[in-house]
Amino acid sequence: MSTSTISAPRIRFAAVGDLLLASPPAGHPYPRSLELISPPVRTLLEENDVVFGNLECTLPGDGRRIPLEPRVVATEELVRAVKRAGLSIVTLANNHTFDCLEPGFENLRNLLGEIGLPHFGAGRNLDEAAATSILEVHGLRMAFVGAADERSGAGQFASADQAGVAPLDIDRLTEQIRDLRRRVDHVIVSLHWGEERFLIPSPIQVDQAHTLAAAGASMVIGHHPHVLQGMETCHEVPIIYSLGNFIADVVHFTDGHVIRWNRTERTGCILTAELSKEGVHNIRQIPTHDPGRTVELDDSPFGPRRIETTRKVIARGVTLARYRREHLWVKTIKPALNRLHWQRIKELRFRHFRKAIGQVLRSRTAE
Repeated sequence: MSTSTISAPRIRFAAVGDLLLASPPAGHPYPRSLELISPPVRTLLEENDVVFGNLECTLPGDGRRIPLEPRVVATEELVRAVKRAGLSIVTLANNHTFDCLEPGFENLRNLLGEIGLPHFGAGRNLDEAAATSILEVHGLRMAFVGAADERSGAGQFASADQAGVAPLDIDRLTEQIRDLRRRVDHVIVSLHWGEERFLIPSPIQVDQAHTLAAAGASMVIGHHPHVLQGMETCHEVPIIYSLGNFIADVVHFTDGHVIRWNRTERTGCILTAELSKEGVHNIRQIPTHDPGRTVELDDSPFGPRRIETTRKVIARGVTLARYRREHLWVKTIKPALNRLHWQRIKELRFRHFRKAIGQVLRSRTAE
C-alpha cells in the first residue's frame, strides 16, 4: 500500500456494509429514525466524494415473493432515506434484490433512477447485471463491478435471457478488470460472498481476492456475512472480506419469528481511503454500531477490538482446518448452545461430548 504524498487530483472514498432495510408487518410502526445515521456519521460521510454501500433489500412488486425466508423488503421512503444519508452509489449484487421477484426489482431499479442513485450488480439479463457503473470525480474515473457467489442464497441469478444478480465468475471478472484498467483509473470490486456470521473468509475466497488484485482491481470489498471480517493487502491492493452490517433492521418472518442482531452483528465499519492516479492511500477502518435507531460511530472499546481481532485472524493466515473449526462453531456448536434448555442438558451423554471433541481433533489434524 502506498504511503507516498498524495498528488492532485484525488478522490476521498468511503464504503459501508450491508444496508438491511426491512419494513415491519402491516400495522406495526417502523422503529428506526428515517434519518438512518447520527450527525457524527453524517459528518464523516460528507467528508468523502464517493460513498458506496450494499443495498440489501428490494421493494414490493405485484404481491408475489420468493418462497424462501427471510425476505428483506423495504419501502420507497426507506430507499429515499439511503440517498439522503449520503450514499452516492450502491451494489444490488446480493441475495435479497429479487425477494419480490422481477416486479420488485423493477420497482427498486426505477426508484433508484428517479432519485439519482447509481447502482450495479443486477439487471434484466447477464450483460446488464455484469455491467460496470463508472463515476468521474475530480478528473479521475472509477469503475464499480459487482457479483454474488451462488452459495449466498440469491433468489435469482442473471443469464442471457433472465433477470437477476450477477454471478461470481472469477474468469469473467478478471477479464473485465483488465479491460477496464485500460480505460479508467480505478476498479472497485464488490463481492457478496462467504458464510453468514463466519468471522473468517474461506481459503477459496482468499484465493479469489488475490486473483482479482493481481488482475488490476484497486480494492476488493466484501459483504454478506453480517459480521466484520479482516482486511489485508495483496499486490498493494486493499482487500476487506466483509464490512459487516451498517444498518441492521429486525427481519420478520411470516410465522412471527424475527431475526434480531446481537452486538457483534450490529458492529460494522466505514472503510475510508484516498484514491489518486498513483494508487490507494491512507486507508482507515472506522467502527460503527447500529443500536436500532440510528447508526453511530462506535466510541466504545468493542468496535476497535473487533477490527483488530479480525485483522490478526487474516494476518495469521486462513487455512482449511481453521475454516472447518469456524464452520463447526457457527453451524453446529453455537446453535446448539443457543437452544439448550435444562431438560436437554440432562439428556446429554458422554458419547455426545466424545463426538464433538472428535470433530475438533479431525479439523486440527487436517491443518
